[in-house]
Amino acid sequence: MTVTKQEKTDKIGVYRWDLPEQLEVPPDPLQLRLDFHHQVVVMHVFDGELASSKIVSAMDVAHALSRELSYSTGLLPKNTLWWSNTPEGPVFALWEEPKVWKVTLQEHMNEPPRRFALPMPGLVFLCSPGKTPWVFATKRRPTRMSDIVYRAPLCNVFQSGRVCPGNHRFPRDVGQVPDSFFRSFFSPTADLQNRSVKFPQNIVHLWEFLDGKRKYPLADLVKHGRLQDLLQMEMKEY
Repeated sequence: MTVTKQEKTDKIGVYRWDLPEQLEVPPDPLQLRLDFHHQVVVMHVFDGELASSKIVSAMDVAHALSRELSYSTGLLPKNTLWWSNTPEGPVFALWEEPKVWKVTLQEHMNEPPRRFALPMPGLVFLCSPGKTPWVFATKRRPTRMSDIVYRAPLCNVFQSGRVCPGNHRFPRDVGQVPDSFFRSFFSPTADLQNRSVKFPQNIVHLWEFLDGKRKYPLADLVKHGRLQDLLQMEMKEY
């Protein structure tokens, strides 16, 4: 559709189809226009010779335009706590039950890695396809927004809960993210402090203490926040 030479004599906002005139296709008049300013969104409605304007909510505009869209999560991974669509893409919250994980720690490049069998508490992974996850600990499977979440007693995790991936690439299948995380080579990096009550200075010392044990001491967990904080936080790649 293009503006013809007749636009000077036509009504404002009236467009004509770029077709031969003998087809007598009627013009396509403007009915509504949205102007997005820095602070507000202004909607202009045109009805023949009449026009009206009013300020509208950007969120209302988004909801109106999305009514024709349909969403489906597809098959959700096992133990999915919730799914949300965020500005950064879909996020899946996965619950991993307490268990013993085999972990590899590479402390020095020129030395063989150390291997541990570590009992871990329940873990909540916030995962997006192909992206770095976030991980937190819980004393039991979360059931309420007020449930407390704790710092994951792990290396390669920042204070915010975001994993430090190094050169590890995470799969697009979010259901595989927890296993992929524990199969990666850990290193004594990110925030090693304040992840254990018993060993507040270095989480590696806790690993040495736990190696070979069957159950994680839940009283050793360090509080991070509440479950509702995980739903509300922004998960941005750095």
